Amino acid sequence: MERPLEYLKQRRDRTFLLGCDNNNAIDRIEKLLAQLTRNPTPQKIIIAESDPCKFFIYFIAAVSANCSLFLCNPDWGQLEWQQVFNLVKPDLILGNLEASLTKNSSSIPSQTFYETALPFSPILIPTGGSSGKIRFTIHTWGTLTASAAGFYEYFDRKVINSFCILPLYHVSGLMQLMRSLLTGGKIAIYSYKDFKKGRIPPIAPEDFFISLVPTQLQFLLKSNPTWLSKFQTVLLGGAATARSLLDNARKHNINLAPTYGMTETASGVVILKPKDFLEENNSSGQVLPHAEVTIDSDKIITIKSKSMCLGYYPNLCLDREHFLTDDLGYFDRNGYLYIIGRNSQKIITGGENVFPSEVEAAILATDLVKDICVIGLPDNKWGEVVTALYVAKENDISAEEIKTALKISKYKIPKYWLEVETIPRCDRGKINYQQIKKIASKQKRSLP
Repeated sequence: MERPLEYLKQRRDRTFLLGCDNNNAIDRIEKLLAQLTRNPTPQKIIIAESDPCKFFIYFIAAVSANCSLFLCNPDWGQLEWQQVFNLVKPDLILGNLEASLTKNSSSIPSQTFYETALPFSPILIPTGGSSGKIRFTIHTWGTLTASAAGFYEYFDRKVINSFCILPLYHVSGLMQLMRSLLTGGKIAIYSYKDFKKGRIPPIAPEDFFISLVPTQLQFLLKSNPTWLSKFQTVLLGGAATARSLLDNARKHNINLAPTYGMTETASGVVILKPKDFLEENNSSGQVLPHAEVTIDSDKIITIKSKSMCLGYYPNLCLDREHFLTDDLGYFDRNGYLYIIGRNSQKIITGGENVFPSEVEAAILATDLVKDICVIGLPDNKWGEVVTALYVAKENDISAEEIKTALKISKYKIPKYWLEVETIPRCDRGKINYQQIKKIASKQKRSLP
């Protein structure tokens, strides 16, 4: 399959990935492609590369060679890599992964998933969810292309220029690359660490889409909101976002586009357009053209999409159509989707249903905490007890003061309040619920 490479060759100016020598990149892609295709059997390849130019070269060459391509985080530690090697026996590793991490991989039995050539090039994208256990969703050039097509049709843009500070191995970074590549746009990739140091790249923001997670949005609103407000569209996803953060974005006139999607759907299937956001619409937006979203009587969301993954490695599901999510929501009369919370995180306390996201939003609205996480812990009397782990804004703020300021039903107010220094999160802002429950269970036992 040489189609990905042809997209580059057809570009007149050969300018795609800003900051890289694009002509040299095409030459390097062709050389690597020639090496990969010498073996008649498609190989299983891991890409673990932090340099965006090298990642791009490896990605295009491996997809063009119809290899089974596993995208990995080069900063994973020994435990994460052991999970990967317990699951995948790669033929080749491309990138800056420490060689010492691969020493034990040869003793791991090979999977049977790719013993025969498939009619497509599998692109396997990691997802960890809230459990922290690494899984690989099975995507193809076709599913990623469908996602990109739905995106630019929804925004009515023939060319998508992307400004990326998210990792390319993650679906939110990879899809920025795909949208720009497929529409003849440009992509500028910069390190978020450079932003933290105050280094602003010399681009015209009004020509670009940028994708952020909530922690990045919060930082940029504090450090350089004027620069951020110049972007054509600021996509926001990756984790739940506090209402106070959204209100702050409106205050600075940010062209924010909150998204709802996941690795399984190759990024967003529901997006709120900036115009609607700035007009005080607090939904997740409307469904993109390549997807269908339905909600059953229990408010559980099901997604049907041309961009849907074909299962989780090594369990291939070629005829997969519908994806039953763990999310709860509803549509308003104008077709805007509102997310209530996650079904698995629903707390049943004394026979009442409590959704953590609602309680967290109410606590954040008091403006007395910097961060919050609400969970349910087992309780002999209540079945589950609503428990809040919080980071107070000031040292002298008490849990009682926060409770008094809350404007929600009494049964939704947490019974246990545990003050912590930080809420454990991953680099994309998602909460590590395994760690949260360990902290909460340990502290709860020490309470009177």
